[in-house]
Amino acid sequence: MPRVISTDDAPAAVGAYSQATVAGNLLFTAGQLPLTPNGELLEDAPVAEQTRQCLENVDAILAAEDATLADVCKVTIYLDDIDDFDAMNEAYAAYFDDEPPARSAVEVGRVPKGAALEIEAVASLA
Repeated sequence: MPRVISTDDAPAAVGAYSQATVAGNLLFTAGQLPLTPNGELLEDAPVAEQTRQCLENVDAILAAEDATLADVCKVTIYLDDIDDFDAMNEAYAAYFDDEPPARSAVEVGRVPKGAALEIEAVASLA
């Protein structure tokens, strides 16, 4: 049975979901929007700043389980505009510069709350 993860160092879930769950040796984050831990949405911020906030949220959730971004195996990024790929990728690369995880980045119709992107990750706790 999956175990729910929750931390005050990342924004609270904005719907009927958990910040993350652990099943076996894998941690699955929910999609992280560019929300600060106190719930401020950075929807008008540049894509690079939104990317950094999403990844800071992922990092905080991982830390709740004594994991780091180095433990991430797979990242999925949902962009509301694929033309933002380069700006996102540049900001993202600063977090995963050495042996980055597998990644998918796709354009979607809309991202919740009007954000430019949403990022989810899977990490190994082994």
